[in-house]
Order: sequence, then structure tokens, then C-alpha cells
Amino acid sequence: MERHEVLIIGGGNAGISLAARLLRDGVRDVAVVAPQPVHRYKPLLNYVGAGEATMADLERPMADVVPDGCTWIRDAVESVDPATASVRTRGGRTLSGSTLVVCPGLVEDWDATPGLLQAYADGWAASTYVPGSTPQVWPRLSTLSSGSVVFTVPPEPASCGPTALKPLLMACDHWRRTGVLPSLDVTLVLPAATATGLPEADALLERTFEGYGIEVIREARTERVDWDVHALTLTSPTGRRVLEDVAFAHAVPHYRAPAWIADAGLAADAAPGLVDVDPETLRSRRHESIWAIGDAADLATRPSGGALRKQVDVLARNLAASARGRSLHRYDGYTVMPITVSRRKLMLNEVDRDGRPSPSVPFVDPFEPHRWSWLFDRYGLPQVYWRRILRGNV
Repeated sequence: MERHEVLIIGGGNAGISLAARLLRDGVRDVAVVAPQPVHRYKPLLNYVGAGEATMADLERPMADVVPDGCTWIRDAVESVDPATASVRTRGGRTLSGSTLVVCPGLVEDWDATPGLLQAYADGWAASTYVPGSTPQVWPRLSTLSSGSVVFTVPPEPASCGPTALKPLLMACDHWRRTGVLPSLDVTLVLPAATATGLPEADALLERTFEGYGIEVIREARTERVDWDVHALTLTSPTGRRVLEDVAFAHAVPHYRAPAWIADAGLAADAAPGLVDVDPETLRSRRHESIWAIGDAADLATRPSGGALRKQVDVLARNLAASARGRSLHRYDGYTVMPITVSRRKLMLNEVDRDGRPSPSVPFVDPFEPHRWSWLFDRYGLPQVYWRRILRGNV
């Protein structure tokens, strides 16, 4: 059995930035278990889907982002034994850690929407949430001049679900500028009554939807997709509705945590199977040596990549505090839901767990769209990500 001081499951933003931070804090033996050869800065996927970025802008070889001094175990987790803080990998290895951190992210639940995967394969459905299909989104959206186009926001759990509005609103701005918007029937499917659940943000978004002429179907989910006839069946409290003859659907799949989390007894509920942790300390409610952050942790706040900066900081401090028998720090549930309302303006939507404004820049209204916030989200944050966050400067 291979043993490490800290064993981290997941090589995304959470896993890599935490590993780098712990090494900077003096932890000598940190290992990351992650199978993927490529690391992605996922927030840029929405800009790829709007023609404002390329996949090359957001991808780096994993070997280039794993911090110096960190052991990268290129393998996938098959099972976890919480009692021994150990994992079994697909390659047959057994790994353990004095501390186990679970941050594998979420996986697509294609079975939740029968027919959706076939629609992706047929080419008339895609989304910025599925990296393999992302490059198809803008070529399809930018060439539409008539017909029906559908956008869906995924239900929870999902990584910052409201940001699925980005390709919708940037596409609508493009269509209005090119004069084809009146010839398109644009439909938005929301899983809740409003887009974000934040009154200030939703008031502005409702005006934006109306201004673009978007039909909004609320409290609805895609029940199935008839891929051969380009139709989506929606279900809501008012019944079923079929959207027929869809020219293109930016249909985001449902998500769930990896099955091994619930199989190991780390989740309170088998579906969606999120790690059951104290949402403030980030420690497992059942196993003191196990902690979790990111999309696969039940943190009682909206999952987002932007929230990881605060989560990594609190977790790094708590691992040190726990080792010294000191009081643990608290995560306030900070999250951010950046949404473009046009091709050059963005609202940040930074809030804490209770929905109170929590702006990173003092005295700035996080619900007001600005050109500078779009510039920072598109061009500034990626540089901060590669040069600081992944190097443990969080």
C-alpha cells in the first residue's frame, strides 16, 4: 500500500490549487490522484461556445500544472475505504493518506435524460458543459438565421448552473446585431422559478430575457429527447410540453457525484451522492480524516469554480489547525455566478451562503453588469488562474 501524508482525489481546480497551497505551507508529502492528461480552465468553455475563445486558450498538459514536489498518480479511483482513508484505483493500486481530501468534481448523468447523448452524437445538440462538444456550439449558433433554438440550465447539482446563460445571452446579442433575432424562436428552460434565486440579479435578467424576446419555461426539466425528430419533452408542475423541430439545442446534461462516493458511505443521500461534510469546516461528518471541497461536496451553497479560492484557503488552514489541535476556520459559503448579459458586459453575482452580497472588490455592486467585469472574466481571471491560483496563491 502506498501511503502519503495528504492524498487528494481529483486534479481539477480544487485538487491542484490545494496541493500547491499545502506544499507552500510546508506539507512535505502531497499526492494527487487524477487520470486525465489535460487540465482545463473550465470557465472559458462558455466563451468558446460564444466564439470569444478557443479550446487552446483553456487547456494545458496536466504534467505542466501539477506543482513541483507533488506526486501525480495518473489513475482513476474505483472505491474508497473511509475507515482506513484508503482508495483502490482502476489500475489496481491501493493508496492511503493520513488525510484524505475528496474533490473529484461531478460526472454527466446521461441516463437521467434518455436520448440526449444520441442528440449530441447526431450533432443538433451540444453544450459548453461537455468539453468534447463545446467546439461545435458557436459554429451552430452563429450560422442560425431562423427556426427554433433551445437552451437549458441544469438542475442542481451542477457546476455553477446559472452560467449556462452565458452562451444564450451572448448568442442573442450576436443575433440582434446581425438582424436575425426576430426570425428565431429562442426558448430557455429553467429548473427553478428564476435563473439565480437572487432577487437583484433575477430582476435584471428578467428584463434581459424580455428584451431579447426569449420565452422562459420555468420549473422544468428535460424528461427525454427524441433525437431522430429533434424534439425535447419537458416536464414541470403544470404538466408536459414537447418542443418540436428544434434546429439546435444547447442542452446541458444532468450531473451527479461519482458513484464510489455513495458506495463508500460518504454521502447522506445516494442521489446525487455528494460528500456529506460540515459546510463550514469542510470536514466529513462521519470520518475525521476525510475532507471535501468543490462540486462533489455538499456545502449548502451554489457550486462554482470561483468559490474554490475561499474553500481551498479554509481547508488548508483547517488541516493545519486540526494537526495542532486548534479551532477550525469557517467557510461562509461564498460563491460567484458570472453571467454575461451581452457580448461585452457581465454581472458577477458574488454572494455568501445566505445570498448576501459578498463582492471581492469593496463598494462594487456585484449585480450590476459592467464592461470591465467582462474583460476581467474573459482575459484577467485566466491569467490569475494559471499564474497564481494553480500555484497555491489563494
